[in-house]
Amino acid sequence: MSREPLSGAPQTSGATAAIPGQARTAARTAACPGNLLALFNDAPGPAAEAALLACCGSRRWAHRVAAHRPYPTVEALLAAADEAAYDLSRADLDEALGDETAPVLPPGTPSSAHTALRHAHDAYLARFGHAYIVCLDADRPEEHLDRVLGGIRSRLNNEAEEERVVSAEELRRLTRTRLARLVGENDGSTGRSRPSVPV
Repeated sequence: MSREPLSGAPQTSGATAAIPGQARTAARTAACPGNLLALFNDAPGPAAEAALLACCGSRRWAHRVAAHRPYPTVEALLAAADEAAYDLSRADLDEALGDETAPVLPPGTPSSAHTALRHAHDAYLARFGHAYIVCLDADRPEEHLDRVLGGIRSRLNNEAEEERVVSAEELRRLTRTRLARLVGENDGSTGRSRPSVPV
């Protein structure tokens, strides 16, 4: 699946409220943040969809969000993205979840935590068939490790349909923060206040 940036916008690491392995590279430009929404609005359809696929791996979601351009404000774009995310079919959600990657803990994390996460994630993948995803925009950085490890262990106890609902909501929140980064939104309410590393 293509992950090319918007035309004329180089890719750089973007801050998202995800653990590092679930951050995405977002389209950026040296222009001031206010111009990024205009750049997105004016991009050719395929370039806009490719940039959106870096935020959520559902092609139908990306096509729908791109097709409703131009957006007058970042808030309007995020609202449209949320609406499209809530409307994902089962197949669309499977496609998006299948595009997510396993968590990668930040440098300096004890090896025991890496081992614990690897074993827990293997069990999660075997049980649910897709990577464990979590959005950390409501958590302080010092809480991330416990939130990730505690969260995956807790969610392993979910029934399959219950976990789909939880995963869909986590994906929607991650998508929102990635999209906010794409258009240079700096409002803390969009969950962009914490750094992470792109996959």
